[in-house]
Amino acid sequence: MRFARPFALAAVALSVTLTTGCGAATAPTGAPNANNDGRIVVANFRAPVSNWALETDDAYILSIAGCLETMTRYDQTQQKVVPMLSESWEQTAAKQWDFKLRAGVKFQDGTPMDAKAVAGSLNHVLGATAPARAFNSKFIDAVKEIDATTVRVTTVNEDPLLPYRVASVNTGILSPASYTDKGIDPFGHCTGPFEPVSEKPSQSLTVDRNSEYWGGKVALAGGEIRFIAEGATRATQVQTGEADISMSIPAASLDALDTDKSLSLEKTDSPRTATLYMNNSRAPFNNVELRRAAQLSLDLNAISSSVYEGAAAPATGPFAPSEPWANKELAVPQQDLEKARKLVAESGYKAGKPLEVIAIVERAEFADVAAIIQANFAEAGLEVSVVTKEYGAVEPDLLAGNYDMVLSQRNRMIDIANPIGFLQADYTCEGSYNLSHYCNVSYDKLVQQAGSETDEKLRNELYRKAGDILTEDAANVWVVNEQAIDGVRNEVQGYVQDPLTRYILTATLSKSS
Repeated sequence: MRFARPFALAAVALSVTLTTGCGAATAPTGAPNANNDGRIVVANFRAPVSNWALETDDAYILSIAGCLETMTRYDQTQQKVVPMLSESWEQTAAKQWDFKLRAGVKFQDGTPMDAKAVAGSLNHVLGATAPARAFNSKFIDAVKEIDATTVRVTTVNEDPLLPYRVASVNTGILSPASYTDKGIDPFGHCTGPFEPVSEKPSQSLTVDRNSEYWGGKVALAGGEIRFIAEGATRATQVQTGEADISMSIPAASLDALDTDKSLSLEKTDSPRTATLYMNNSRAPFNNVELRRAAQLSLDLNAISSSVYEGAAAPATGPFAPSEPWANKELAVPQQDLEKARKLVAESGYKAGKPLEVIAIVERAEFADVAAIIQANFAEAGLEVSVVTKEYGAVEPDLLAGNYDMVLSQRNRMIDIANPIGFLQADYTCEGSYNLSHYCNVSYDKLVQQAGSETDEKLRNELYRKAGDILTEDAANVWVVNEQAIDGVRNEVQGYVQDPLTRYILTATLSKSS
């Protein structure tokens, strides 16, 4: 099975002043069918778990459902940040950005999308107890209304990538009425082409067309987002027609769907890497030599060819080789059991209670990958047990450092469509998503420098150096670089695959009868 085109999110070279052109709708575009009465069912791998709090991953569901919109948007086709709810922006001082809001936009409750509402929405995210990874007080000093159509964002340090931060779905804009004592109420309070109308907790979200959408005519009458963690079930539903679009098709289902003429498989390389996270903060993986032994124990080529059936490439490090900031000289780490056993012995590791690997069930392949890890580790002298759990159930323990290893995956561009978000959140000492509990002061200084660098070429070089440090310290084992694979029924028209999983239901998406 061959790979789709190489995936690379090119960083935009931002000058001191950056403005962008105005226009009509800036939602992802396609070639819609004239039918205006269709409804679409999307099988999604993620369910809301935080009462729609925008600082959490619940924001992604509101975004793919066509409800939630942001001030800017990262356009995958153009590979740059483009207007959404703001029509232009300008860096008016080293630490100051002014955003000019699009005129005439209303929330679905009929109230105006003005600077007061936008500032209030952003400040709500900024003040969250566990703030968003892309937009928090480490980076943002203040957000305030300048006039009815201008919002000013002041940063802690000079931040040339601020337009990327406000493209994060976590900075989605809701009307003031959505913020209640009981939590976030997105129903009727978004600006997007679709309005949420009903929810079956942990099962689905139903949306209807927003007939007053600022971006123009909305082709579909509505849709339903189903929350289905099991990959095989998502694959079955698109094959039977129960779903029109199924996201993240597992490798084991590809052969059956490839030959089904009623649908197509949309594939592209993605910035998503299956990773064996090791808890660096406690024994035994607080020992770098044991972490290196873990990496030398694994046969990444065999995992790629067997479990993923060639639909994923063995990883060379924290970045995919196709990315402009990756170290092109890094090779796929080769299994070396003799050296792994030596490092295990030298580390002082003593067998006892088996080390636990948690395999996240949202990725169907992980159970098989975990079984291979268990067997490979045994050959190196490390006894391992495997458990499977849903990510939402295990995340608190991961963030608290109460685990040995977890097999999960991370789309490193999902918070910010630039490596800075991933490098800051996932690996700095105080990173808000530092699952591996890795801490290296030299690394932190390098990433801080990268975050303020305005020259794109120099910034990419700093990213490469940061990745090299993570590789040298064996912070984790990066297993395979995955593809984004979605199943789409032939009746669906105008579907544009988004490797960052932000946009599915758009104004131009339609369904033929």
